[in-house]
Amino acid sequence: MTVGNAAPPTATDEERAVVAAIEDYFFGWYDGDPVRMTRALRPDLAKRSHVAEDGLTPNVGGTTAGQMIDATAAGEGRRTDPAERRLRIEVDEIHGSIASARVHSVPYREFVHLVRTPEGWRIINTLWTRPDGDPDVG
Repeated sequence: MTVGNAAPPTATDEERAVVAAIEDYFFGWYDGDPVRMTRALRPDLAKRSHVAEDGLTPNVGGTTAGQMIDATAAGEGRRTDPAERRLRIEVDEIHGSIASARVHSVPYREFVHLVRTPEGWRIINTLWTRPDGDPDVG
């Protein structure tokens, strides 16, 4: 399923809920909203990056839920130009209580794993990099 900033009317309730969790994560980051970011994440989040800081060899970096929430509260995501805050979310699969999705945005390409909790869908793992060339966010 491919969506813009909201799930299409043909999406299932589960797909809409997965998209909503991912939107909380991205738009919470962009807006500097730690409440929204906290709502999106499992406390045991494993966020990884594979980015070439020197322009040559990609390095693997890691971020915890606490670090992500603190950076959000500090407004780190607000540095992203508002014109670049577009997303294309593709929910790849929902299988029982787990889901996987891809997010295409201008500054990030991110693979997201979610789990269903009593409070709703929450992000447990991500792997991101910077897109090469056209970010394909439509």
